[in-house]
Amino acid sequence: MNEKLLLEAINQTMPFGKYAGRKLLELPEPYLVWFHSKGFPEGKLGEQLALMYEVKLNGLEQMLQPLLKK
Repeated sequence: MNEKLLLEAINQTMPFGKYAGRKLLELPEPYLVWFHSKGFPEGKLGEQLALMYEVKLNGLEQMLQPLLKK
């Protein structure tokens, strides 16, 4: 995993939907599980959401919290 891609993903802002404006790392796990079951969007955002799903699934969220940009 490329560190730069991880940093970009956790600091990416959700551009649409109920959680628009939140950082991807801050999205609730059930929302990411829903995307996982329905299919992630195409492109970079979909890849980032899939990564956040894996982060939450593996309990790594707390470890990455300090890397969020304010």
